[in-house]
Amino acid sequence: MWMKQQTPSQPQSQGQPQSQPPGLSTSSFQRSSERSSEPASDPGAFPGRPGAPGVRSLACIGASLEIKGRINAEEDLQIDGKVEGPVSVRGHRLTVGRSGQLNSEVTARELVVFGKVTGNVNATDRVEIKKDGGVIGDIQTTRISIEDGAIFKGRIEIDRPGSKPASVPALKPEPAGALVGAD
Repeated sequence: MWMKQQTPSQPQSQGQPQSQPPGLSTSSFQRSSERSSEPASDPGAFPGRPGAPGVRSLACIGASLEIKGRINAEEDLQIDGKVEGPVSVRGHRLTVGRSGQLNSEVTARELVVFGKVTGNVNATDRVEIKKDGGVIGDIQTTRISIEDGAIFKGRIEIDRPGSKPASVPALKPEPAGALVGAD
């Protein structure tokens, strides 16, 4: 019923721990720790924080990809490659990685820029331009953060949280006497 485990016929290398299952390499663990060296601006990165979502889906466009055309996403998106054309991730976060280059009109809830963005940006919540990142174009958002060393050239329009964008006129209520058939 209980069988004695067989010892591996090949000696393990000194780089791998004894308790590591066969087939796993330490490089897969290094990649996840490399990502943690970047600032954790993801609310899901702090699961103990109240109101933070537990699990967020994330789509990635790799560094070797070059896309020309429209991108619409219904999930968080990270772009490490080159994109030409409008990018819309309404209600979600768009992250432009260090090797990412966008020549795009961007619409998102949040935009975090480690790479380069050329084009106008409309973010309903916030825009973060990190130390080595750059944005050339106009930005419309409610909150913005530009780190020392970041590049920005354009205009910034800050909307008040919870208010309508300035381009949408507020509707005025009609007086009661102006109703149709109230002659």
